[in-house]
Amino acid sequence: MENMAQGQFNFNNQTAFYRGKVRDVYSIGHDRLLMVTSDRISAFDVILPRTIPFKGQVLNQIATYFLNKTRDIIPNWLIDTPDPNAAYGYKCIPIPIEMVVRGYVAGHLWREYKSGKREVCGVSLPEGLKENDRLPEPIITPTTKASEGHDEDISVAKILELGIVTPDIMNQLCQKALALFERGTQMAQEKGLILVDTKYEFGLLDGQIMLMDEIHTPDSSRYFYANTYQELLEKGLPQKQLSKEFVREWLIANGFQGKEGQVVPTITDEFVEEISNRYILLYEEITGQKFQKEPQDNLEQRIFNHVNQYLENVN
Repeated sequence: MENMAQGQFNFNNQTAFYRGKVRDVYSIGHDRLLMVTSDRISAFDVILPRTIPFKGQVLNQIATYFLNKTRDIIPNWLIDTPDPNAAYGYKCIPIPIEMVVRGYVAGHLWREYKSGKREVCGVSLPEGLKENDRLPEPIITPTTKASEGHDEDISVAKILELGIVTPDIMNQLCQKALALFERGTQMAQEKGLILVDTKYEFGLLDGQIMLMDEIHTPDSSRYFYANTYQELLEKGLPQKQLSKEFVREWLIANGFQGKEGQVVPTITDEFVEEISNRYILLYEEITGQKFQKEPQDNLEQRIFNHVNQYLENVN
């Protein structure tokens, strides 16, 4: 079969397929992966019914940009990008933890704090914090990596108690996550942005810890604008931000938080366009580069042709 069947490609030398919330992952041979970033969008661990034009291209190209800028901190899975929506790299053994790093009291952390919690993922939080306050120093609030449903908060102590990873690997994951967050913070600062929080996924390749998946994209991270941060904070106003949070806020305002029995509200064409434009804006803001819209006509055929041609040359 030379095109997509029910949203799934069949590539040369393909040995397995896995569909994530946003990415479709193909095993190529026994030791390589081909990751196609779709235009699907998820919130509250639910895939929304509308796709967002150019979102997949934005995510793939931002992830590529940051993976290439952080190789001096930790090696990563990426080898090449045969298409604007596709990435090819090493097949690692995933470590089933998301390393979430937070520098500010925002999003999920604020919702937990506001509910009265003063300890999140084993990390103690001081009294008197306001929404979007900067934390004294970045904290790590890991989650379990669920293949389906909601990821769950977990403490480092619990990860070790359950034997998910060894103490040595856990220590390395914490060190690397904080180093990556510091690099992301510096790069954002150079572009007039604040990296608020983000998540990292790691794996093992021949016993070596590797950075996997995407990093510092709007799906995995939250950014504020630096020039308006302090004023908005002092006035108690919402931060101007580049992230997927505005989608979550829109869903909450329309009665949806991914809870049982709730129905995803109708997403209008106008809102789809707004989301697309925000993703493109983030790309341009964070990379400092003009976004080049690739043709969307026959998108799946374009991806298939580029990837298969590439695989013929590398295999």
